[in-house]
Amino acid sequence: MSSNDKRLSMGGRIDREQPIDFTFDGRKLAGCRGDTLASALLANGVTLVGRSFKYHRPRGIFSAGPEEPNALATQGIAGRREPNLPATTLELTNGMVAESQNRWPSLAFDVQSANGLLAPFLSAGFYYKTFMGPTRRAWMFYEHFIRKAAGLGRAGTDPDPDRYEVRHAFADVAIIGGGPAGLSAARAAAAAGARVALIEQDFLLGGQLLAEPSDSAAAAWLRQTEAELESSETVALMKRTTAFGIYDGNVIGLVEQRDPTNRQPVGEARQTFTMLRARSIVFATGAIERPMVFSNNDRPGVMLASAARTYLNRFAVLPGKKIIVATSNDGAWRTAFDLAAAGAEVTVADLRASPPAALVAEAAQFGVVVRAATHIVDLRGGHAVRRATLNGPDGQSEAACDLVCVSGGWSPTVHLTSHLGIKPAYRDDIGGFVPGAFAADRFGAG
Repeated sequence: MSSNDKRLSMGGRIDREQPIDFTFDGRKLAGCRGDTLASALLANGVTLVGRSFKYHRPRGIFSAGPEEPNALATQGIAGRREPNLPATTLELTNGMVAESQNRWPSLAFDVQSANGLLAPFLSAGFYYKTFMGPTRRAWMFYEHFIRKAAGLGRAGTDPDPDRYEVRHAFADVAIIGGGPAGLSAARAAAAAGARVALIEQDFLLGGQLLAEPSDSAAAAWLRQTEAELESSETVALMKRTTAFGIYDGNVIGLVEQRDPTNRQPVGEARQTFTMLRARSIVFATGAIERPMVFSNNDRPGVMLASAARTYLNRFAVLPGKKIIVATSNDGAWRTAFDLAAAGAEVTVADLRASPPAALVAEAAQFGVVVRAATHIVDLRGGHAVRRATLNGPDGQSEAACDLVCVSGGWSPTVHLTSHLGIKPAYRDDIGGFVPGAFAADRFGAG
């Protein structure tokens, strides 16, 4: 059994009194109640979790939510085998069997990683013409080999032993997103006497508040607000529920996962598809942090700054000891301060020539090294980041590191607001798109 060598002894929102055993690629590992598969892997020091689709380059955990592009895993066996699931959203359960994808014969030694040597000859879309000939039936020969090499997981072929059900529900106010804005909206609507459905895809409410230290004022507000909503007879807290579509008449398509940590009663559905009809909808879907572009920014050990803060404060995992935080905004500095307070050696590389003086002063208190007008040029390392090449006012320099946190700003999550044809609008001040407009019975929060 592997030990949690990157797990902090205190803090987080996990239950250390309820240890969980699971396997990843046949290796026995240990986690805690409240972990995701991704946080448990990081706690055990696992940095390599997958391979890229085309060149089979090594991939690590990049985010802490459903936007995860790298850590796609297959969970379960036999009829419950399900591929292509983000490890960042998989709630850890006792006896979980998970495996990496798109590698052979093993994750550490993938034969098809040799494709990277052919990159100059395998430009994007090359296959559209390459596999058209020489005869009309040639594709029938190529197809078997291309599908075998495709970077997707292998689904189970046994009969599915579970059952699924469809429900219809109604609410005066449906709030999509259980972060601080969604929680505040739910409390206000409930106080006005409305029937409220609060929809959250995570198994915990709080959104970005879960990335705050568990002893902070923000965490105290979250506990108080959640307790207030749980005691309300007019509020339905729909955790583990994803809103996947908005339709005419304020109909919302929802998929709810059962609580995997509880024993499933005989006959109970594993997933529930709900058609929710609401008088009004509040979109409190938050934003997604943007990455930064530099050579080899896909290596294991490159992570969104907000994700690193989430793993630290929610899951009590310190994902690195020698860390570079590359940013263009104020938000990532809080990640740097929290990581430094947890014992890491942190350097902030800020693209801006003059970061706010207050942040620079606070960085000095935490022992954080600040390098203004500096950006990352390249990274070195195979299955984990080892060194970074930085370019600043004094030219290029090398810096040792085992984690690079990146933050290029934030992009509002506008997908659902666009489902009925209202195009998002671009805003120069945030460098991102925002909802273009709202109908009379729809609102935005946060």
